[in-house]
Amino acid sequence: MKYKTGLLFTLLILANCGFAQKAPKATTTERSGSFWDIPDLTKAFITTSPSKQKDGISVGKLGAKRVNTEMILKLAQEIAENKHGEYDSFLIAHKGKLIFESYYMHGRVDLPHPQASTTKAYTSLALGRAIQLGYLSMDDLDKPVVSFLKDLDPTAFVEGVEKITLHKALSMRGGIKVKEETRKKFEKDTVKLKGQGMVQTVLSHSAPITSNSQGFDYGNYNPTLVMQVIEAVVPGTAEDFIKKELFDKMGITNYRWATGLSGLPRAGSSSSITSRDMIKLGTLVMNKGKWKGKRLISKAYISKMTDRVVPLTEEQAFFNGENISDPGYGYFWWQADMKVGNKTYFTTSGQGGGGQYLIVIKELDLIVVVTAHSRENDTMQITATRVLPAFSKR
Repeated sequence: MKYKTGLLFTLLILANCGFAQKAPKATTTERSGSFWDIPDLTKAFITTSPSKQKDGISVGKLGAKRVNTEMILKLAQEIAENKHGEYDSFLIAHKGKLIFESYYMHGRVDLPHPQASTTKAYTSLALGRAIQLGYLSMDDLDKPVVSFLKDLDPTAFVEGVEKITLHKALSMRGGIKVKEETRKKFEKDTVKLKGQGMVQTVLSHSAPITSNSQGFDYGNYNPTLVMQVIEAVVPGTAEDFIKKELFDKMGITNYRWATGLSGLPRAGSSSSITSRDMIKLGTLVMNKGKWKGKRLISKAYISKMTDRVVPLTEEQAFFNGENISDPGYGYFWWQADMKVGNKTYFTTSGQGGGGQYLIVIKELDLIVVVTAHSRENDTMQITATRVLPAFSKR
């Protein structure tokens, strides 16, 4: 859907004269219904002066010195005209402040947006929180996942299960291989899959775990294993732990997180949070595990999470572009270099199918959030060519 946004000149005038706008909020019907049934906005919302809300986010203005405001507004207008896919939101935080905010189509400031696989990035943060509180240690990352799960029967496991460490699972290298026909069959017996029954079943039906099978495999059971470990080591449930020890600490209360067949939160997909709360989680990563000066996650874990644990080929990454190079994968977070002129910037990001991106560029103290509901995979390239040049050092 294209919006009547007016000329770029008009946008620039409105952005720089203090024109007050209110971000679109969800109606009662929209909050209670399916995200996919939400009607498109009749008018795009674009502001270079995000409003201060009671959500703990510091706000500022886009028009700082040495920042190309016109470049960002031109991109926003193109998004409003549907030239880059079906975007729902596009936000930018710089130097600790939200300075640009826009919503389109299904986007609403107060409506949690489906995150798809970006959920994995949040699962990793939850594990990092468990380490910070002492329920796990950094040394535990090299221990077998099954060593934390005491309700399992190891006599039924396939060979090599002990090779699946937390480190391997977090970097998508668990090596589990279950035939599709077998998976469909055992997923019909939902009672058997409750609790650690899911892990027991999977590890009993996989092909043997070998060094060869433990290559990078994005669509596997690795996130499920990590969530099971969180459930096993923290007091109470993983669901309560994520709420109380991570999201509540950051003032993230307006979210949804679906439950899987095991009864635990689904670790690989199916969470929904607002775009502003995505900015918060990006800020937590930017600040190396601190939120509002308080340490929630250890610096060591954040460093490992955002490191190129696994170098990837271009074929293994879901993003590409001539300005994107050296893709890699950490602990459920992607890495890549973005080239701007002769300068290269390291980026780390949570990514989800359909166009969900939480991109952190530490050197520029820059966070870019995009939500969408299409399958366009050019957001990283657009960030490299249309966003970073507006902020990069010249």
